[in-house]
Amino acid sequence: MKGIILAGGSGTRLYPATLCLNKHLLPIYNKPMIYYPLSLLMLMEIKDIIIVVNPEDKEKYKELLGDGSHLGINISYTIQPEPNGLAGGLLCAREFAERENVCLILGDNILFGHNLPDVLIKAKKYIETNGGAYIFGYHVPDPHRFGIVEFDEEGNVISIEEKPKKPKSNFAVIGLYIYDKTVFEKASKVKPSARGELEITSVNKLYLKEGKLKVELLGRGFAWFDVGTHESFLEGSKFVATIEKRTGLMIGCIEEIAYRKGWIDKEQLLKLAESLKKTDYGKYLRTLAEE
Repeated sequence: MKGIILAGGSGTRLYPATLCLNKHLLPIYNKPMIYYPLSLLMLMEIKDIIIVVNPEDKEKYKELLGDGSHLGINISYTIQPEPNGLAGGLLCAREFAERENVCLILGDNILFGHNLPDVLIKAKKYIETNGGAYIFGYHVPDPHRFGIVEFDEEGNVISIEEKPKKPKSNFAVIGLYIYDKTVFEKASKVKPSARGELEITSVNKLYLKEGKLKVELLGRGFAWFDVGTHESFLEGSKFVATIEKRTGLMIGCIEEIAYRKGWIDKEQLLKLAESLKKTDYGKYLRTLAEE
């Protein structure tokens, strides 16, 4: 399975902070926003990853993450010429992953919870074995802002609507999707919505029509943030800060994940820590190496 992170877009909801900097490079507490979705893919043991970026931002991302070799993974980049929707961003990665199952994740999503890696790996294995699509639902108080999933008492998906005026449930489809290798064929059939975008909801509806769309509801033990507004950006930062200060453990620390997975060794971790030695982040990495 390959990973796709969507990190393009104009970030207008965060203006003026994003007038000259892509929002996914802004810090959520002590690390760039892009670290959080990247860390989720790494927790799923996905090592081949492409980041979909704006033309003007490609070099900035390469400066930050390089080719991923320092983490024991492979990172490449592709351009989304214009912000034409999530399915449009997905299609930009077609050459990279057309014959593969994929995990698509939005660059501004933060997800945290008990046994989260187990939940994600279970979903990954399900798609690898059965095909289809796997999405996740999260209870929200303002469902009109999101893609909303309706389901029956047994958890079977009945409908999905994008930003409905009359929501049929309070469960938002979060920005993490696991698809089989037919996803690019499906995405290529999607027509622009009334907003002029290629909606990922339309892709999910094609799987639903085939009876191959599975949803897992993330309950009270999980926290999800779509940090695309000033308020949610602050909430996400405060959440990460609180958890890290209370536990002494980091969320979204890509170097730690690489080390614990055995993708890099102690010497490599210490080298990464040395480059950050004046920061608490660097001290944390050194502590890991000395455990």
